Amino acid sequence: MSGEGTTRPPFDPAVASALADRPGDVVTTLAPDEIAALRARAQPPDLDDVAVLARRTLTWHHAPGPDGEVRVALLRPASDGPVPVLLHLHGGGLVAGTVSDDVAATAATGPGWAVASVDYRLAPEHPYPAAVEDAYAALVWLVGQADSLGLDAARVVVTGVSAGAGVAAALALLARDRGGPTLAGQLLVCPMLDDRNDSASGEQMAGVGSWDRTANATGWAAYLGDAAGGPSTPAYASAARAAQLDGLPPAYVDVGSAETFRDECVRYAARIWTDGGDAELHVWPGGCHGFDGLVPDAPVSRDARTARARWLARLLARTYAPTPTGHRSPTTTEPDA
Repeated sequence: MSGEGTTRPPFDPAVASALADRPGDVVTTLAPDEIAALRARAQPPDLDDVAVLARRTLTWHHAPGPDGEVRVALLRPASDGPVPVLLHLHGGGLVAGTVSDDVAATAATGPGWAVASVDYRLAPEHPYPAAVEDAYAALVWLVGQADSLGLDAARVVVTGVSAGAGVAAALALLARDRGGPTLAGQLLVCPMLDDRNDSASGEQMAGVGSWDRTANATGWAAYLGDAAGGPSTPAYASAARAAQLDGLPPAYVDVGSAETFRDECVRYAARIWTDGGDAELHVWPGGCHGFDGLVPDAPVSRDARTARARWLARLLARTYAPTPTGHRSPTTTEPDA
């Protein structure tokens, strides 16, 4: 099915122009036999350069993982005390991407925050549960080493873009159900949440924009094999499959109105509310998948980044008071005007 002739939301003018003039900058469709070419043409940023521009010190670490060490890049700002940290999971449809992707934007979203970027394994060479188990191993290691790294173990927010955001949502579920480290929040930017790939927005955007349902099917099949879209996909692979979304850290869910993931993101936020949780949802008008990376200077992109930064600032303003059981529970205080 093609998007031509299909009623769909319009693209923001800057997004539409970029999609028309710079087709090499977006992935619209992706077949399994095109994964290798996608990886080959990628030009990831140099993390040393990113660290300099972000005014952070870069160090490399290795977390003990389920099948070997998991590499973690840590960008830490200058500070005398422990700093909050964004545990970052890069995008790439579960089949591509590197530890350096999206880091600059993540660092800019959280001034004063450290960024720990996880080099999780990619499908199809490493199918489920490789990505989420690598992310969990990095989280456990990060919290365990927080004091020596100058990080605040009570203020770890997991974040990601696209597939990385989907893994981040799955990590929040896994940490909840295993009784693992407590996350302070989950910042999910256009998250890839549902392997069923059957939403109305997916049908609307087929063949147009960036990362359509054909590409999405390729990513999920690489990760889950023949089980993709079937009845028994675990929530730790596809977070939308979770039976309950209570007991999760506060969530920020961010998506464009003109992209494949719109409806699954809206449903996910609504289900968090239904289950009594804390979620903030933004649907950016005219945004394609990954629009703020495609057109970073467009007003809608600047607004999206500002909204994420403000959510993080409000989250950081929460204080943690000891309870009689010895656990730390959040109480909200408003930041100074």
